[in-house]
Amino acid sequence: MVVTRVSGRVRSLRARLVVTVLLLFAVACVAIGVATTLSLDRYLSTRQDHELSFSLEGFVAQQTGRAPGRLTEDEGDGTGAPSGDGGRRPGPPDGVFLGPGPSANAIGAVFDDGRVVMARLAQRGGTSTAVSDDDLGALRSVPADTAPHDVTLSLGDYRAIGWTEGTTTYLIAQPDNAGATVTRLVVTELVVLGGAVVLAGIAAAVLVRRELRPLERVAGVAAQVGDLPLDRGEVHLAARVPDPDPRTEVGQVGTALNHMLDNVEGALAARQESETRLRRFVADASHELRTPLTAIRGYAELSRRERDPVPERTTHALARISSQAERMSTLVEDLLLLARLDAGRPLERAEVDLTRLVLDAVGDAHVAGRDHRWFPRLPDEPVTVTGDAHRLAQVVTNLFANARTHTPPGTTVTVSLDRPVPGRVRLRVADDGPGIAPDVLPRVFERFARGAEGRTRAGNDTPSTGLGLAIVAAVVAAHDGTVGVDSAPGRTVFTVDLPV
Repeated sequence: MVVTRVSGRVRSLRARLVVTVLLLFAVACVAIGVATTLSLDRYLSTRQDHELSFSLEGFVAQQTGRAPGRLTEDEGDGTGAPSGDGGRRPGPPDGVFLGPGPSANAIGAVFDDGRVVMARLAQRGGTSTAVSDDDLGALRSVPADTAPHDVTLSLGDYRAIGWTEGTTTYLIAQPDNAGATVTRLVVTELVVLGGAVVLAGIAAAVLVRRELRPLERVAGVAAQVGDLPLDRGEVHLAARVPDPDPRTEVGQVGTALNHMLDNVEGALAARQESETRLRRFVADASHELRTPLTAIRGYAELSRRERDPVPERTTHALARISSQAERMSTLVEDLLLLARLDAGRPLERAEVDLTRLVLDAVGDAHVAGRDHRWFPRLPDEPVTVTGDAHRLAQVVTNLFANARTHTPPGTTVTVSLDRPVPGRVRLRVADDGPGIAPDVLPRVFERFARGAEGRTRAGNDTPSTGLGLAIVAAVVAAHDGTVGVDSAPGRTVFTVDLPV
């Protein structure tokens, strides 16, 4: 899944798209619901107010026997005077006190100078009941300006309209059916639109997931290539985006990624070929140099054993030739070993007693470095691993030689062996020498890396080749292990972890 970090939290692109679609859909639903509700409320309120006005006219006509001119402009002269037939209208049928048209629970009231003349609550079937005193008090507060007003009674919300003639006020109130209808509409919209949002969310999640599958395949290929070790060895980038559609944006990304992987694979193949040629050259050169170097050392040694007197300067020159030839032979052997390890040649696999290797290396170190103090700290039980005994012995020997070569006389070197976790073995070589310079520490395992002058023993006539720790790192890596170093003035620790 393609993910991105937003405000410190990781959110997938799929979730962001679904949320965005849902937000837009919810905003659209809210806009539709608000517009529908406002439109219906306005329509119902206008219709109810018209019906209320007509009911008032009927109520006034029933109570006075004439229609008020203020409410009906099509009758009389518009001044409230009686019409041509004397302003009298036939009254409503018996028992219908509000006249024709008013709905059930409508209230009709007549006040004369604030005194209740008549107040009745219409019911179904043409009957009526009295109005409570609390509701009469609320009705008295309604302005008699022939305009509808909201009023709250014990029966619920009402719309009321009143008309005054002299000291007499005629008032009619009807239940606010428009408000109830709008309320039911709002509840219905919430249920329907809420369900629509949920269904839209499910549909959006399914559709977005389906549409993002090609992008997930692209991300999967990129992650697969990102996990490959591209820094060394022969690399095959077999991962490709399958069948990208160049007509879509995601398909274009997949096509571009495949093209990039083709170029990277070509570059890696060229690098691997160049490294292979270089390793082959180093191996061949090292192998060819072994014979002449051996001959030089042999002739030098033979000349030094000549019975005839040899000048002192010649003897010294022969000794230096023999020493440098021996050093060069060691360098050639190290280069040949590194070339073979780089080529991935398999090592021997057998059970190796690391405890015995460390004890033998400590015994050799006592002889080679008499001016150092060597202390082994080994467990009572033998520690064994599976590997190449000769190469692992070379690891221990090189670590000891590094401590002996790059620390001054009197330095204490401690070697320990333990099992930190099940299935792992840890070898540590620590010394209390001057430490490794910070600028050298990051590249101490590189080939031909030179230690700081502070760690070079004074008077040492056999300088380091710079390959000892590189061989340690290569051999440990060939055994699927790790090697590291921590250094500070007075404390340097090389740590080797190997699998059992």
